[in-house]
Amino acid sequence: MQRTKESQACEVNDDSDAPLTGYDRIAAYLKTLDGSPGVYRMLDEESRVLYVGKARNLRNRVSNYARPGNHSGRIARMISETASMMFLTTRTETEALLLEQNLIKQLKPRYNVLLRDDKSFPNVLVTDHAFPMVKKHRGAKKEKGQYFGPFASAGAVNRTLSQLQRVFLLRNCTDSQFEGRTRPCLQYQIKRCTAPCVGYITEAEYRKSVKDAADFLSGKTAQIQENLAADMMAASEAMEFERAASLRDRIKALTQVQTAQGINPRTVAEADIIALHTENGQACVQVFFIRANQNWGNFDFYPRISGDEDLAEVMEAFVGQFYSDRDPPKALILSHGLDNEDLMAEALAEKAGRKVEITVPQRGEKAELVSNALRNAKESLARKMSESATQMKLLRGIAEAFDLDAPPERIEVYDNSHIQGTNAVGAMIVAGPDGFMKSQYRKFNIRGDSITPGDDFGMMKEVLTRRFARLQKEDPDRTSGNWPDLLLIDGGAGQVSAVQEIMDQMGVADVAMVGVAKGVDRDHGKEEFYRTGQRPFALQRNDPVLYFIQRMRDEAHRFAIGTHRAKRSKAIGVTTLDDIPGVGATRKRALLAHFGSAKAVRGANLSDLLAVDGISSAMAETIYAYFHENG
Repeated sequence: MQRTKESQACEVNDDSDAPLTGYDRIAAYLKTLDGSPGVYRMLDEESRVLYVGKARNLRNRVSNYARPGNHSGRIARMISETASMMFLTTRTETEALLLEQNLIKQLKPRYNVLLRDDKSFPNVLVTDHAFPMVKKHRGAKKEKGQYFGPFASAGAVNRTLSQLQRVFLLRNCTDSQFEGRTRPCLQYQIKRCTAPCVGYITEAEYRKSVKDAADFLSGKTAQIQENLAADMMAASEAMEFERAASLRDRIKALTQVQTAQGINPRTVAEADIIALHTENGQACVQVFFIRANQNWGNFDFYPRISGDEDLAEVMEAFVGQFYSDRDPPKALILSHGLDNEDLMAEALAEKAGRKVEITVPQRGEKAELVSNALRNAKESLARKMSESATQMKLLRGIAEAFDLDAPPERIEVYDNSHIQGTNAVGAMIVAGPDGFMKSQYRKFNIRGDSITPGDDFGMMKEVLTRRFARLQKEDPDRTSGNWPDLLLIDGGAGQVSAVQEIMDQMGVADVAMVGVAKGVDRDHGKEEFYRTGQRPFALQRNDPVLYFIQRMRDEAHRFAIGTHRAKRSKAIGVTTLDDIPGVGATRKRALLAHFGSAKAVRGANLSDLLAVDGISSAMAETIYAYFHENG
C-alpha cells in the first residue's frame, strides 16, 4: 500500500458471490495491509460503524481479530457483525490516537466506550481593555484576555465572580454600557465596583486591582492578603478610617472566599483528578478541577460501556475523548492506569504544547484526592442506578398508558411561548431512560410570515415541520437515535389535529403522539390526554406516571418561557435607529438621551437633529432622509 504524509483510506472489495462476514472478512484485508500506524473502522452490512480503533501496526492489530478465540463476548459479537472495514494510515501512533478519539466522538460506534455527556465548562475571563471587565466565558477562547478555569459549573463561576467583585471591586458591565455611563450605577452604591466609568479611580489603580484578582485566581492569596493588611494599617495610621474599614471588609471577604473553596490541596497546583467506578455494567467517572491550589468544583460523567471492558480501557477511552476538544492541565491524577500511558501523555503534550504528567498515586495527598473522587464516583453511580430503575418503571407506565409497543427511549415534548404573537418561540425538550437530556433541547424562532400573531396551531405546525424535515434529511434511516418514539404536545384536540396533519403530510406514520390538556379548571391532576381517533381519557390523580408527564410538560413550559424572555430582552434595546447608516452605539445613545425615544427622533427636523452632540450636518441629513424617504 502506497504511503504519503497524508492519511489514506483503504477498503477491500471481494468479487465472490457470497459476501464474507466475521473472521473471514477481516482475514481478507490482511494481504492489503502493512505495518503502518493508523486507525481502522469496522462496519456492518448496512455500512454503520461498529467500532473505531487505533494501532501501532495495522497488520498485526487486524490479524488479532482474524483469529477465533480469546475474545470477550463484546468483541466476538462485533467481529460476527463485521461486513467491511476501512483504514486510515497516519505518520505516527500519536496521530492515530488523536484521530481515533475524534472519530469515536463523531461517529459514536456501538462497541466503543463512549463519553455521552460532552459538555463544555465555563471559565473566568479578564478582558483586554484599559479597564478590564471580569465575566463568565463558555466555549472557544476567541476573545482576547486572560482565562482562568475550567470551573465545574456556571454556579461555581458565578460565586467566584461575586467574590471577586466584593474583594477587588471590578466592573461587570459591558463595554458599551461602560462607555455610555455619565454617573455611577448601583454596583458602586453597594460597594461592588470603584466606578472607573466616571473616573472615580485611575487606570493605574484599577489595573492594580485587576492584577490582584488575577493573582488570586492563580493561587497567590497569601501575598494579596498581606498587601491588603499593609494598606489597611497605612490608612488607619493616616486616620483615613473609612478607607481602612473598606480594606478590612475586603480582607474579611477574601478570608471567607478561601474558607469556602473546600478541599484545597497544598501540593497540587494544577491538575484534574479523575476517578472511575464501575458496577453492574455501568460506569461513573468523577472529575475534580484543581487550579491554583484550589478546588474549582467537580462533575460526574456516565460513559457508555458494555461491562466486559477492563478499567484501563474505559479510563483511556474517557481521557482521550474528554481532552479531544479541551486543553489538558499540567497533570492528570488518575484512579486507574491506562493501557498506553506514555502514548496518551505524548498525545496530550502535543495538543497542549507543553508537558502533561499522568500519574496513579499510591500514597500521600494525591492518593487522598483520588480516594475522595473515587468515593464520590461510587456514590454518584449508586444514585444514578437508583434513578434509572425508577425512570425505566415510569417509561413502562407511559407505554402501558398510551398503548405503545415498548417503553419509549426518546420522548420529545413541545410548547410555544409569546406575548400577543410577539417574539414567538417554539421549544422542544427531550426525556429518556437517563431522565431529561438537556443537550438535546432545541428552540425554534417562529419565522412564518403567513402565521397570524398568536396562532398557536400555526406555530406548532411550523415547529414540527422544521423538526421532522431536518430529521428526514439528516437521518432518513433512523440510525442516530434522534428520532422520537413519542411526542407530547401541550394542548388538546385542536393541537393534536394540527400536528397530525403535519405528520401525515411528511409521511411519518409510526411516531406516537399525545396531546396533554389541563382539563377542568386547568388544575394539576385533572389533565386529559388526546390521541387521534380516540376519546380523551385521564389517569388517576395519584398515578406516578401522571406526575412524570406533568414534570415533562412543566419542563417544556419552563424552557419555552425562558427562551421567549431571552429573545424579548434582546429585542428591547433594538430601535429603528439601528438601521440608519452611520448611527452606532454612541450616536444612538446621544439621540435617545436628547429626544427621549426613537419616535421623537423620527419627528425631529434638521435643526433639532443638529443640536445633538456628535451629530454633524451630513449625519443630520442622513437621519432625516432615512425617516422621511422610508415613510
